[in-house]
Amino acid sequence: MANDELKFYGKIPEPALRRLPWYLAYVKLLKGKGDTVVSSTQIAKEINVDASQVAKDLSFVNISGKTRVGYGIDALVDILENFLGFTSQHKAFLFGVGRLGAALMRDSGLNRYGLEIVAGFDIREDITGTKIDGIPVFPIEALPEKQKEYGAAIGIITVPVENAQEATDFIIANGIKTLWNFTPFRIRVPEQIVVQNTSIYAHLAVMFNRMNENSTN
Repeated sequence: MANDELKFYGKIPEPALRRLPWYLAYVKLLKGKGDTVVSSTQIAKEINVDASQVAKDLSFVNISGKTRVGYGIDALVDILENFLGFTSQHKAFLFGVGRLGAALMRDSGLNRYGLEIVAGFDIREDITGTKIDGIPVFPIEALPEKQKEYGAAIGIITVPVENAQEATDFIIANGIKTLWNFTPFRIRVPEQIVVQNTSIYAHLAVMFNRMNENSTN
């Protein structure tokens, strides 16, 4: 499925779901400044979307603003964080502890948004048995045992592209049903498996293409 196709999470379309973290980041900034209310117009101006779109997006999370007053910031932050799953910790295994994988393991910000990388896995003997910021790295064959020990819900895939499908199949076979795929390969999974594709190279291609368009106009 293409990134711009409409998918639904319950009642909410994916484009709206993608915008909610933008709203959350902005209102958290306002909260830090001591503000107590925010209007959809304020959010819209900052995020560069229509105010009516903001109001529609927020209606999916069952919060309504007061006419000519706006939304209570404390309530809006709490509701958005809960709705987006940022208030619960979700254990994750990372597969492929190269430069990108190691960087993600060092990213303490992920913990603040509910993602806890509890272990990494790799096939290289020079990296297995070590730790990245206190997170252990195991050989890939230890996955069945470590899954019983940790019970990870999410698999983060940062392996070389030629190993992406093989790694995916092995991860799924060991009970992990949610995958965050950082490779440019479109992995094939059973229908019940949740996949989020985040290809840095795909985003680079879009950025470069738009750069070229701007330079020729």
